[in-house]
Amino acid sequence: MIDYDWSKKFVQIAIDGPASAGKSTIAKLLAKQLRYVYLDTGAMYRAVTWWALKNHLPLNDEKAILQSLGHEPIVFVPAADGQHVRLFDTDITTAIRSEDVTNNVSQVSALPGVRAEMTKRQREIAAGQDIVMDGRDIGTTVLPHADVKIFMVASVAERAKRRFKDNAEKGIHVPEETLAKEIAARDYKDSHRAESPLKKAADAVTIDTTHLTIPQVVAAIVTEIEKKRPTRAK
Repeated sequence: MIDYDWSKKFVQIAIDGPASAGKSTIAKLLAKQLRYVYLDTGAMYRAVTWWALKNHLPLNDEKAILQSLGHEPIVFVPAADGQHVRLFDTDITTAIRSEDVTNNVSQVSALPGVRAEMTKRQREIAAGQDIVMDGRDIGTTVLPHADVKIFMVASVAERAKRRFKDNAEKGIHVPEETLAKEIAARDYKDSHRAESPLKKAADAVTIDTTHLTIPQVVAAIVTEIEKKRPTRAK
């Protein structure tokens, strides 16, 4: 699986990191600036988790989950407010960000069969276009030959603060202390799972976003891309 190449012709930017490090926000802006396609792999795992919960499937039964999902595509639809996610002709953009999905996505995404299926789909999408992809194992597993690999980090306290703000804007009120505990627990699950655990790729560049603004993070990644361009052109 890690030997994936498929005679890559397009530029691939891989952004990995723990929950609430700002990966999706940065990846969207970066893709827009570069005019690349953006793929939120986390949303794909959330979609599968949502489907399993909706159909009351055992979250540890990958066979049942995959059989129920079949070959139904997880569709990303461009919208004025970003991207909408659809599955089985249903807009699940808001549903996949629910607390229930958030608290269970680590378990579902750790299933080997689910990861293999999502990785296959993600590679197929990346094979035909310049892409910015974010997740937990993009640089290590999904796109091991990505042109630029970024590993974004931030303190648990800062990530809890960001999530608290995001939740408040949605009318969700959970104490920062509770969010910090949930984030720390998610970090542990993601980094200790047997299948494609969260870890920095050997050739990835770490960017600590704790004290950086969004434009500063985007600029830092663009700088890394510019460093790679001469090498790629040879």
